[in-house]
Amino acid sequence: MNAQTLQQLLPLIIIFVLFYLFLIMPQQKKQKERKNMLANLKKGDKIITIGGIYGTIVEIKDDELTLDLGNGIKIKVSRGAIGGIREQCP
Repeated sequence: MNAQTLQQLLPLIIIFVLFYLFLIMPQQKKQKERKNMLANLKKGDKIITIGGIYGTIVEIKDDELTLDLGNGIKIKVSRGAIGGIREQCP
């Protein structure tokens, strides 16, 4: 490679590195944190769903969770529908 070819490729390489550092790495970190949070859900956790429903986990069966919403109201939701644990939500 001569110097002129390297000068032409350098901006593309820099753009790729910046794209990876500012877009791909943070997204991978968020996905890892979410996967860890969903794997560590347990009975009694107070959660919020991605639809904005607040509840307490009363039962966990594989990918299905039963939430107590209060006043004896219980619903079943998919594990993927959990947005976060209330104490950890902003």
